[in-house]
Amino acid sequence: MNRLIVSPSPHQLGSNSVKKLMYGVLIALIPATLTSIIFFGLGAIVVMLSAVISCILFEYLITKYILKKEPTVMDGSAALTGLLLAFNLPSNLPIWLVIIGALVAIGIGKMSFGGLGNNPFNPALVGRVFLLISWPVPMTSWPKPSLIWEKMLAYTDVTTGATPLGQLAESMRNGESMSNLAERIPNNMELFMGYMGGSAGEIGGAALVLGLIWMLYKKVITWHIPASVLGSIAVFTGILWLINPEIYIDPLFHLLTGGVLLGAIFMATDYVTSPMSKRGMLIYGIGIGVLTVVIRLWGAFPEGVSFAILIMNAFVPLINMYMKPKRFGEVLKNK
Repeated sequence: MNRLIVSPSPHQLGSNSVKKLMYGVLIALIPATLTSIIFFGLGAIVVMLSAVISCILFEYLITKYILKKEPTVMDGSAALTGLLLAFNLPSNLPIWLVIIGALVAIGIGKMSFGGLGNNPFNPALVGRVFLLISWPVPMTSWPKPSLIWEKMLAYTDVTTGATPLGQLAESMRNGESMSNLAERIPNNMELFMGYMGGSAGEIGGAALVLGLIWMLYKKVITWHIPASVLGSIAVFTGILWLINPEIYIDPLFHLLTGGVLLGAIFMATDYVTSPMSKRGMLIYGIGIGVLTVVIRLWGAFPEGVSFAILIMNAFVPLINMYMKPKRFGEVLKNK
């Protein structure tokens, strides 16, 4: 029997679909994926494949055998969750931890709320934060990137070291000046091109920006969230840097290190967990930016993007409530 759906006007039919949007984001992640493989080699491949396959498998099993629904793993959302989860993990993380992260991301972060479209928090970040809190040592043992092909054949047996953000946090605790720190860390251009330790998604800012340009061109996302996240971080850290450059490092460092670019472009823009209105997106992005800087400079963790996004995810229903666009045909109360 055909179902007739009746709804009030206006009506507009668009060409977008869940599958088209999800695969659009996956295409945008290709430059960053290739960059991570170039710098981390076999480790990046193992972690990414493990995360993607695990997320697809867990979503299929949970949907079919627990929720008793028709599996929708071909829409690309599970694969995207897996790839974004891998982008937030060290490339030398043991496979069993990657699988646990995938189970938490899909089972708790997504399917426990009813699946795609119902989850209030970004599933990949739920998995990442769970692993970080439960296994902090392997989750903070960051491999150093290398362009030497012989070293790229290693997976767990790699040289690890502190990320630039980790070095910044240590310097601030020790009262070291930023001018001394600048002598030990890569310069901003090197950071932008990926010459630093970290997760697969932290390195290669140039590749992430290429993905942003692709998504804006294809109208997969709008500029509001990335611009507000990056802009608020730049303004906040820029003010602190101008006040005392020996205590606070320059804004470009904050924009190019950690998961800022990955978070602003690919994580905060998640369709389900971000606001619907443009004004709401701006408020949401500013909140993420401010919280990221606060956690980085005065919190217990050197990186704050994941926590900031999850915190602002919780405020999205409230933002949507107070930032509703006027209904079609609505008469202003003052008239």
